[in-house]
Amino acid sequence: MSKHIAVWGFLLVFAIAVAIAYNIINQPKKLKIYNPSQLNPEIVDTTLRFVNKNHRIGKFSLTNQYGENITEKNTEEKIYIADFFFTTCPTLCPKMSKQMIRVQEKYKNNPKIIILSHSVMPENDSVPALLEYAIKQGAIKNKWHFLTGPREHIYDLARKQYFTATISGKGGLQDLMHTENFVLIDSDKRIRGYYDGTSENEVNILLKDIDTLLKEYE
Repeated sequence: MSKHIAVWGFLLVFAIAVAIAYNIINQPKKLKIYNPSQLNPEIVDTTLRFVNKNHRIGKFSLTNQYGENITEKNTEEKIYIADFFFTTCPTLCPKMSKQMIRVQEKYKNNPKIIILSHSVMPENDSVPALLEYAIKQGAIKNKWHFLTGPREHIYDLARKQYFTATISGKGGLQDLMHTENFVLIDSDKRIRGYYDGTSENEVNILLKDIDTLLKEYE
């Protein structure tokens, strides 16, 4: 009798263990929330390197390829991907654009997803230049914004908001910042991922992570 009880006890414990393991495996993935203190100090402005919670993308005011003013209000309740480029870049930017086109294509009918591409050479990337570039990329109006504005403002965004560049300086004409990073921002303006925008495999991960965020905000 005791033998049968032991067997049933073992089977019960085994069944419970299997159920727990199944629940763990099937838990929805939760993306990390990035704060400045968790990042490489070289890409974080010195004033923010010890901030370990509650970092959110702050206020900004830039102009897109249609001459429209784009601010943080345009990202309200949106999940968005940010990157930094310039229209005459012959190396990284064409590769990044090719991958960003994939992002746009997958979410072209989802109004919750937008793209913000910031020019790091705003003195050259005028509104007409950005429009010409956007047309070449097949950018969809209100989906993919190519942004220009004061150089120092853009560099502040890179160093103090998105943390994408190792450059020192304040965005002067002799400072040239360039990065291949795509940054994933959630609907609460928090950073949820960094991806090499020149890599198809990395962008595959980005696409999966966007889907994860969409489920998180359902």
